[in-house]
Order: sequence, then C-alpha cells, then structure tokens
Amino acid sequence: MKISVVITTWNSQKTLKQTLSSVAWADEIIVVDGTSSDKSAEIAKKAKAAVFVRPNNPMLNVNKNFGFENASGDWILSLDADEEIPADLAREIQKKIKRKDVAGYWIPRKNIQFGKWVQHGIWWPDPQLRLFQKGKGAFPQKHVHEYLAVEGKTETLEAAMVHYNYSSISQFIRKMDTLYTPSEVAKHQAAGYRVSWQDAIRFPVSEFVKLYFAQGMYKDGLHGLVLAGLQSVYSFVVFAKLWEEEGFPDQRPDLSSVSREFAGTKREVSYWMQSAVIENERNPLKKIILKVKRRL
Repeated sequence: MKISVVITTWNSQKTLKQTLSSVAWADEIIVVDGTSSDKSAEIAKKAKAAVFVRPNNPMLNVNKNFGFENASGDWILSLDADEEIPADLAREIQKKIKRKDVAGYWIPRKNIQFGKWVQHGIWWPDPQLRLFQKGKGAFPQKHVHEYLAVEGKTETLEAAMVHYNYSSISQFIRKMDTLYTPSEVAKHQAAGYRVSWQDAIRFPVSEFVKLYFAQGMYKDGLHGLVLAGLQSVYSFVVFAKLWEEEGFPDQRPDLSSVSREFAGTKREVSYWMQSAVIENERNPLKKIILKVKRRL
C-alpha cells in the first residue's frame, strides 16, 4: 500500500525540516504552502516534496483538503508543519495500512508546550484523526479545530505523534487573537448564542477549573498552571468578542448580582480543589473523611 503525507505550511521554516525528516519513509510527500514569506517552500523542495503554493486561507483546512485531492497514495497522513512522526509510530502506520477493513486511524498526540510535554487537560492524549484511506476522508471546513470526517470504521493507534505547539507566550496570544478566537466566535454565533453578562465570569472561571482541577493540569506543575490560566483568558476573549459582535450592548448588573455570581464560582472552585486533594490522598480513611467534608 502506498502512503502520501500531506503537510500544510505558512512561514514554517523553523520546524518544517524536522517534520519532513520524520516522514522521509513515505512514498509521497505533498506540501501545500500558504504563500509563505520565509523559506518554507524552498525547504520542502529540497526534501523532494511536491509543493503547491496557494493563498493562506484563514480556514486552514481548505488547503489540507486541496492536498488530499492531489495525493496519489492509497492512504493519506495529514500533518501540520510543527508535528513529527517518531520511528515507532512510523512502523505502526506502515503495518496498519495493510488492513482493508479500517477506513481511518486516530493517533494520540504529545503536545510540547513551552518546552515540556504536558500530560493532562486537553493536551493529552489529544487523539487526532489523521490517517485515512484516500477518498474516504476530508475536513468539513467549518471550524479550524475540527476533526477529519472519515467514512467507515476507525480505530486508534498505540504510538503517538509529537506536536511542538506553543514556544512562547507571544505566539499563544497571537494565535488566540488572529486565528482561534474568531473561529470560536463564529461557532457560538452559528449556534445562536446571545451575550449575558454572567458569562464574562463563567466562561473563564469554568475553563480554568475544568482544566486545572477536574482534568488534572495541576499535575503538570507551573506549565499546567500557566496554560490553564492562558486558556481561561482565551475563553474570556471569546466572550468579549461575542459582546463586540453584538455591538457592545450595555447590560447593567447590580453589585449584589455580581457578588452572587462570584460566590457561585467560589463554590465550584472549592469543590474541584477538594476533589483534587481527595484524588491524591493515599490513605483510604482520610479519603473518606475528605469526601464527607466536601459534601458539607
């Protein structure tokens, strides 16, 4: 079975060489470049990839689908320019594509955030549907964080790909503002969302509590704390941009209402803080006592 790797790029020269090197075993490599101003296309050509240069569409998956259409392999592996395929995953892929009863495979993804593999929250195992039989998969092109839509049976591989995600705070803020939050806002609008002042509090608090306590990002140390904080800012920015889209309507909650809203979030935070303590308590008797206290 022949496999094609499709990589989309835009000013990706810092990471592209390693990505290409990690898939040198593939039968075909296609790079769809979004009219980069750096040496991305040149690097891809030196690696003997087939390079297509197209406009850098804000809906990133348009160029990905274009690459799929131009792939000649029986199977397609979709990658971003900051992702790599380790040797153990490459071997597993080459073995699995011999099967005809599976249309696609989910691949666990290790996210390297600010130089560290973050192993909790939304960052792990972060399965991605990236390997599929040609003609059976495409992106819906509705949201930048959408999954591939694959027709047929899918399974999950054991080995993981590696994603060198955020390398600086500035990069996180830039992507949040220009790429991800606009798409998130459009998604909320399509669902009929209307701004309520309570969400200025609920969006960021709920996001932080969910990630840091409920999903265990406290186990990732300062990286987990900072990332959970940044994601809560992300949620607040989504709310603020939705407010902007509605023309900045003037809602006037009284101070007592705002105080009650914060009191509610305090209870939520307290519950999940206690839950984290309970999870980490090894003494069975103490664990029971802590559960009773949590109910009070």
